[in-house]
Amino acid sequence: MAQSSRLPRRRFIQQAGAAAAVGLPALIPSRVLGGPGRSGANDRIGIGFIGCGRRNGQLATGNVGKIPESETDVVGAADVNLVRAEQWAKRHGCTPYQDYRKMLDRKDLDVVIYATPEFWHYLPCIHAAQAGKDIYGEQPLSFTIREGQKMVEAVRRYKRVFQVGEQQRSNPLTRRACELVRNGAIGKVKMVLGANYASSWRCGLPGQPVPKKLDWDVWCGPNPVVPYNKDIYLPRAKPGWMSFMPYCGGELINWGCHGLSLVQWGLDTDQLGPAEIWVEPAKPLAELTYTQPESKDRGNKLCSQTIIHYRFPDGVVLKLDGGDPSGGTFIGSKGKISVYRYGYKCEPKGLDEQPLDLKVKLYKSDNHMQNFFDCVRSRREPIMNIERAHRVCTLCHLGNIARWTGRKLHWDYKTETFPGDDEANAYLDKPRRKPYELPETV
Repeated sequence: MAQSSRLPRRRFIQQAGAAAAVGLPALIPSRVLGGPGRSGANDRIGIGFIGCGRRNGQLATGNVGKIPESETDVVGAADVNLVRAEQWAKRHGCTPYQDYRKMLDRKDLDVVIYATPEFWHYLPCIHAAQAGKDIYGEQPLSFTIREGQKMVEAVRRYKRVFQVGEQQRSNPLTRRACELVRNGAIGKVKMVLGANYASSWRCGLPGQPVPKKLDWDVWCGPNPVVPYNKDIYLPRAKPGWMSFMPYCGGELINWGCHGLSLVQWGLDTDQLGPAEIWVEPAKPLAELTYTQPESKDRGNKLCSQTIIHYRFPDGVVLKLDGGDPSGGTFIGSKGKISVYRYGYKCEPKGLDEQPLDLKVKLYKSDNHMQNFFDCVRSRREPIMNIERAHRVCTLCHLGNIARWTGRKLHWDYKTETFPGDDEANAYLDKPRRKPYELPETV
């Protein structure tokens, strides 16, 4: 992972930024596009992985959308745990790196796929865009709303293809369910029910010896360096970094970016946001600190006592109060449709069998990873581009902010601020230690 908020490739960045500023074509490797003496569509795309843990392992092996091996080559694998990178290098026949910035210097690298802890999403995304690489980034998009804004800015400035790993949008059944909702199969939508996702808690776990070849200081990134503990380092352990501040926003961010993505899709709010957010009961979430390894049960129980609500500009209310974490239930004047990771169900039964004129047809993708690589070649927008990912992630962040403040918040989705609310606006970003600052200019 990087040890600076800017790449040491200033001349390249300046040239790329100048090209973007005057609207020149995006920087696409000639061996990907083809040309005289080159086959173009048959040329292979060079891939570099950032983060060699559980999630990228699933991506590399095709468990969540197979990488098209016939048209790609893995050229590098980077991880702050050099043992992991070396294991991947041996498995894939590529070069290991402990600092991903060195991998970004490769001329045969066209695409970056990162699956790092969420507080380590912003810099790989920004650096890869600056380096002229297309990007597949895992959910959630960002750790803060401000990070998401900067990531959008970088991807657009350098004209990169960016796909976020929300594979549920590339499922024909979830697409069908959201199309039914969008085309009035359940009548006017009155309310949506989502899962009561947990927020994150404070961590005070005791220190343990740092594993050999793990750069723990860099793993901590923008956060204060704390003693190493395997139950911080692993994503889901006892309980793992996915449940701890300042590494994650909890399952509200992790699972919420999947379930609330389908809610956004069905409501047609990808370009919008809620007008109001509040919690019941109206009080800040009590603090909880884990001082010994244990399950998530205590934290989950605490969060289950606080119900998050969102009201969209058209009056539809989204209430996070039970249900499948991978989706949501749309309640309308004629029935309801529950959509989840692998499908949907209707009430009354057979609602989806009624004749319906599909005036609204959603983006069709049946293979999330293939959709990304197709777009790398065509330069089309992928199904879950960076703006859509940012809006979904923002929805999750807003729920946490409502929990932390314990009162009704008014959100302006156009300016992405809480007008006149200094306390709430303070949660739009976080302090960062040097040299991991969020760059003002990307």
